Amino acid sequence: MEYALVIRWLVLYAVLFAAGLPLAARLLPDAAGRGAGLALPAALLVLTVPAYWVGQISFGPIALAAGVVALLVAAALAAFDADALRDGRADLAVDIDVRAAGDAFAVFTAAFLFVVAIRAFDPAVFPAGGEKFLDFGLLKTLERSSTLPPEDFWFAGEPVKYYYGGHLMTTLLSWLSGTEPRFAYNLALAGFYGAVVTAAFELAGAIGAERGVPRRIAGLFAAFFVGFASNLVTMGRFALLALPDDLQRTAAELIAEQTEYAVSDVLAGAGSFSYWSASRVIPGTINEFPLFAWLNGDLHAHMTGTPFLLLAAAVGFAYYRTPDANRRRRRALVFGAVPLVASWQAVHNTWSFPSVLGLAWLAVAFAPAAPWSLLPGVGAVGRRAASRSRLAAEATRVASAFVAVGVAAVVAVALASPFLFGAATGAGGRSIELLGPEMRSGFGGLLFVHGAFIAAFGAYLLARLRVERPAYVVGALAAAAFVALEIGFAALAVVVPLLVFGWVALRTDRPVGYETVLIVGGAGIVTLVELVYVSEQAGPGRMNTVFKTYMQVWMLWATAMGVVLPSLVRGVPASASDAASDVAERSSAARETASRDVRSRAGSVATDGGRVPWRRFAAAAFVVALVASTSVYGVMALGNHFQQGPPGGTTLDATQFVETYHPEQAAAIDWLDKREGTPTLLEAPGTHYYPGGNDGRTRVMYNWNASAASSLTGVPSVAGWAHEVGYRGDEVYYDRVRDVDAMFTGDAETRADLFREYDVRYIWVGPSERHRYGDVSFEMEGVTVAHRSGSVTIYEVHPDRLPGASGGSATENESA
Repeated sequence: MEYALVIRWLVLYAVLFAAGLPLAARLLPDAAGRGAGLALPAALLVLTVPAYWVGQISFGPIALAAGVVALLVAAALAAFDADALRDGRADLAVDIDVRAAGDAFAVFTAAFLFVVAIRAFDPAVFPAGGEKFLDFGLLKTLERSSTLPPEDFWFAGEPVKYYYGGHLMTTLLSWLSGTEPRFAYNLALAGFYGAVVTAAFELAGAIGAERGVPRRIAGLFAAFFVGFASNLVTMGRFALLALPDDLQRTAAELIAEQTEYAVSDVLAGAGSFSYWSASRVIPGTINEFPLFAWLNGDLHAHMTGTPFLLLAAAVGFAYYRTPDANRRRRRALVFGAVPLVASWQAVHNTWSFPSVLGLAWLAVAFAPAAPWSLLPGVGAVGRRAASRSRLAAEATRVASAFVAVGVAAVVAVALASPFLFGAATGAGGRSIELLGPEMRSGFGGLLFVHGAFIAAFGAYLLARLRVERPAYVVGALAAAAFVALEIGFAALAVVVPLLVFGWVALRTDRPVGYETVLIVGGAGIVTLVELVYVSEQAGPGRMNTVFKTYMQVWMLWATAMGVVLPSLVRGVPASASDAASDVAERSSAARETASRDVRSRAGSVATDGGRVPWRRFAAAAFVVALVASTSVYGVMALGNHFQQGPPGGTTLDATQFVETYHPEQAAAIDWLDKREGTPTLLEAPGTHYYPGGNDGRTRVMYNWNASAASSLTGVPSVAGWAHEVGYRGDEVYYDRVRDVDAMFTGDAETRADLFREYDVRYIWVGPSERHRYGDVSFEMEGVTVAHRSGSVTIYEVHPDRLPGASGGSATENESA
């Protein structure tokens, strides 16, 4: 394996981590750990945003240099005291916790190497079972691009209509490390995993320290649930087999009614285990979780954008704990940091753009500081409205938070305008649709996917609400379950209670903190996607909506678990008014004393008669059961993964599989990959569609049978995979398909006209083309054989020698 490359990338990440430490410390200057685990996403953000903007004019060394300079300047400005620099002194303005930084980078290194090992056993960008052809093609086309957005490698001559920020970031990392995309793909994938696990470790540790939970314990629980834990499907299947045969069959039938599984799937034993099935639970949806996603190995936005979602959550935490009197800092966070992170998420993973703004709104609405104080000139109005009644105060708080975050959203849209009004504006026909009862998730599906979180959060919130008459709560939950069954809205009984309990706990004097904001945020997303979905071409119904949002839910809830689970074991603090609530208003020394006091008091459990050890034992057993039940999948999936060694030995080369499985086309792909720039390629389109029926290819998308050449080289094809229907519309894509067919089957005059129209320079004729068109030949004026090897012939088109050409280039002929 390429161990030297792994070391090189670790060194690069260490340098970026060091550059990001002052930025993270500025964000959380007096939190436990000083934000150290957020250093890498902070550095990557500051590196990439300037490169993205400069790349609109010139993408390449100039854009990379702009990003590097911006990062160094930002790190220096964050690290050093400006007044001291003017006086010629280099005094640090931030207090970096060296021990916490060491903890964070150790967690990153372990997580990074974990995924490096996974990818070394399965490095290939296989087209099946994911979006690897799309992801690798984006890397290759970015490598070839001179400006942004890059040319669409599946729709030559037009810019990409897709969120490509993670691939842009990977390209910058590959340039900084001097690494080819075929290796950068897997090393960047491991880096994004390490970054999100470390960010969860840091954020949970900082929140936990203010809730009386040791920082490392909270961080490690969060790292486990983000990086290794799974849903309850695998454990549930094996637990079912312990039941008597008759009960097994009955339970399996009930489960099959609520999920994607057949009865035979539910009853199948360990021998039938597949890492894939646990991600397809709720009918008509995809329910991925991090370990599955990184095992599957897509370099996709719903994965690579997660570190920056947690960075946004950390910005919310920074605001949440900033005192009311420090209005300048609160405004800087809402109107500066939030738009920056949100605008980047629009480019990186547009699906999480609203979530960043939603987290900001929750932080502003639930923070002790008055949200109306953010808005110049309305403070007095807000105070008067809030003084009328509790209801008026709450309504004013919610409305003021909406207005403040609305301003931040406008700034974010302006910062992301090159993308939002360019690459993001496709013609695929998107709309927001209401979800009917027949499309909503059932009880079984929601519990299998979210059950571990729901059990932990329910126990945590109910304990802290200290309900005097628990029978009322039981009755309310029973009523919600009955109504949910009647109207086909299972989330009303499964998820909405978390939303309600969390909201009440945050807005009353209960011993909860920012971890509950994360709980409410996740519950809000799950509830929302049970009510509406985005209708688009990328999958039927609500499939893509649930797919792209559930990963966000997992990140928020898994981070909250780092605080919740240790707190369950410790018990409810003896006082309903947690001494850590005013930590943000104290000096660093006083804050440390307060944290020790909180930890001391948290050791005593508030019960009817004082200390009751069995409650702690029960809570500990509950936590152990949750960890064990969510570990079964990982143990089995990793066991299977590492048992099946790669045919060519371990490697991080994402394209080595071509030589192994498609040797008859490998040399031709290498030859095409060496062509410079973005010459247009003609190959068979990525669709079955053909006049009179389907062509002879058994499968097209998610298969080697289409667009392999363009996907593995970044050389743009006239019409690639039918994904383009979702980006540009049905009519536009299939018009091109008909033109591609005409270029393969038409006469010389038709071919020549279309070659000029699309500026075709190379023609790929391989097995896929022969399946669709039969034996094709391009023996005509202006076309010569440029390469022939194995089962592939590549022709070169000479525009000035085509039939009807009057000399000069194709562009000159058109102008004439």
